[in-house]
Amino acid sequence: MKKELLKEAITKIVVGIILIGLLLFIPAGTLSWLYGWIFMGMLFVPMLIAGIVMYFKAPDLLESRLRAKETQSEQKQVIGFSGIMFLLVFILAGLNYRFKWIILPEIVVYIGIAIFLLSYALFGEVLRENRYLSRVIEVQKDQKVVDSGLYGIVRHPMYFATLFLFLSMPLVLNSLPSFLVMLSYIPIIVKRIRNEEEVLEKELSGYKEYKRKVRYRLIPFMY
Repeated sequence: MKKELLKEAITKIVVGIILIGLLLFIPAGTLSWLYGWIFMGMLFVPMLIAGIVMYFKAPDLLESRLRAKETQSEQKQVIGFSGIMFLLVFILAGLNYRFKWIILPEIVVYIGIAIFLLSYALFGEVLRENRYLSRVIEVQKDQKVVDSGLYGIVRHPMYFATLFLFLSMPLVLNSLPSFLVMLSYIPIIVKRIRNEEEVLEKELSGYKEYKRKVRYRLIPFMY
């Protein structure tokens, strides 16, 4: 079973590397794009490390994140919009490099790298704190409300981490057009959170009380 899980994890990472590489470097018209390679390394090296850690320490969590399929019809729409958004972000980044539409100052790239790495670390902490964390909206068997650590600050720290992780991607790629497209992730994630909370209120014991305890969904003092 673990061998099958390892094979599936490796296959998905390899497919991801090839797909995103094609989406970036074909529009760029060259493989000699430093920021493109930096982005690929920053995205997939931590992903590989996290996968190895989960494989040995929490194989159930790795399996749930690899094989989970969304059942909520509203969330299938969210996934579809997100997929289109990422396609546009990566393609535009390559085209922006190729045709030199808008070149941002180099310091913006370094800021993007810092935000990306911090967000990735935060995402890893969320995975550590919540063993029920899933890629889809569902309530698992014997699941309990997690209300400590980052979950004591906002109700959805995973989405907080991914918000800044995704917004930093176009900065690393030095693409303002991609950043403008990535801003569409904000209404997408708000839509997902609203639907998720409706499900959790109905199906997860103690979630209503948790909402009263932790007021903010995504960003402290804002939302």
